Amino acid sequence: MKLALISLGCSKNLVDSENLIGIMVNKKGFEITAEIEEADVALINTCGFIGDAKEESIQTILEIAEHKRDGNLKKIIVAGCLAQRYAEEIINEMPEVDAVIGTGEIDKIEEVVDEVLAGRKIIKSESLEFLANSKTERILTTHPHTAYLKIAEGCNRRCTYCIIPKLRGNLRSRSIEDIVEEAERLAAGGVREINLLAQETTEYGIDLYKKKALPDVLRALSKVDGIEWIRTYYMFPNSITDELIETMKEEEKVCKYFDVPVQHVADSVLRNMGRAKTGQQIKDLLYKIRKKVPDATIRTTVIVGFPGETEEDFIELKDFVEEFKFDYVGVFKYSREEDTVAHDMDEQIDEDIKHRRWVELTNLQSEIAEMKNKEFIGKTIEVMIDAVSSESEYMLEGRTRGQALEIDGKILTNDGTAKQGEIVKVKIEQNFDYDLLGAIVENENTVD
Repeated sequence: MKLALISLGCSKNLVDSENLIGIMVNKKGFEITAEIEEADVALINTCGFIGDAKEESIQTILEIAEHKRDGNLKKIIVAGCLAQRYAEEIINEMPEVDAVIGTGEIDKIEEVVDEVLAGRKIIKSESLEFLANSKTERILTTHPHTAYLKIAEGCNRRCTYCIIPKLRGNLRSRSIEDIVEEAERLAAGGVREINLLAQETTEYGIDLYKKKALPDVLRALSKVDGIEWIRTYYMFPNSITDELIETMKEEEKVCKYFDVPVQHVADSVLRNMGRAKTGQQIKDLLYKIRKKVPDATIRTTVIVGFPGETEEDFIELKDFVEEFKFDYVGVFKYSREEDTVAHDMDEQIDEDIKHRRWVELTNLQSEIAEMKNKEFIGKTIEVMIDAVSSESEYMLEGRTRGQALEIDGKILTNDGTAKQGEIVKVKIEQNFDYDLLGAIVENENTVD
């Protein structure tokens, strides 16, 4: 039987999708197809974090359901955060859906498939205890030379706007030995870049080792033969220690890429969000990183329009974004989510005000990004080649150590001799929107 995967949402969700299809292919004998018209079973791994993501997930289910009515498709399985959050509603209100499997039941997919193929409908969403390990089946869906590696699941934080702990459970860390074992297997399969994921990577190990153990993970992974780049995502500012900064600075394989979601810098907004640090502490941390690691790439996310955010609060945030000049900023409008503390807060912000603030901050960061891109012109930098480009006459596209997969732009080059996954030296010649155009430096393709 043929299986089609539709994976929505974040990279953490993508790892779940890779585990699900790994089990279905390697243990149940399914064949993967990219064409929904050819599929017997569709697996939709949904996101349910904010309103826009929920709408996308619901719309996708409805679109796939059309193929069940009019085409070859026989069964639909809905997984992920939306499935965990609204299991009963999905199975009761969408008759085309045959099964719902929650975030903590991924290892039960075999049972779910058996029930579905026997003609029964099923919900599996009771547990929030699943934690993948190095033995869990997995099929990579990224480029063959790069992979995400989830080091922990769940979260102990209770930010007032966030539904994740209710969808993913409390923090559950994998052992360092198990993480290294998976990294070694990935490297043996040709992976050269690993991207570490957790809800808050800097909280890793608190449950298992009674300390913030991300530096230990980075040092251990740096010893894995074949892995060249190690990137860390989702670094909670409260948990970024001097040891972590020093480790990221000193370990050659670790990309100096600091993904630090600050969300805001106004004290009153941070308090309402349930974020522990003050605005000044956040600013001091960011400047410390920049001072200790001058060539660091610093990315953040911010939320505008949070309940109680005044115009003065927004201006403070905007002024700091302009002053600090992050390399990358993701700007989000606050999404009022049921079952969160913030949902019932007073002083909800009008949608028009949210949108205006979002536009202002997005436009500001666009100007900063263009300025930062221009600073690369004339420089020669390392680039990992990802794929042949379909965007222009330049033949290849890749990324620097400071560009995360799929979210931070890319480098376009004009040399067709480099191979996918190869690390090459590229001289940047011009800026093209948010991407950079460059030429591979002759006779210096391979970087040891």
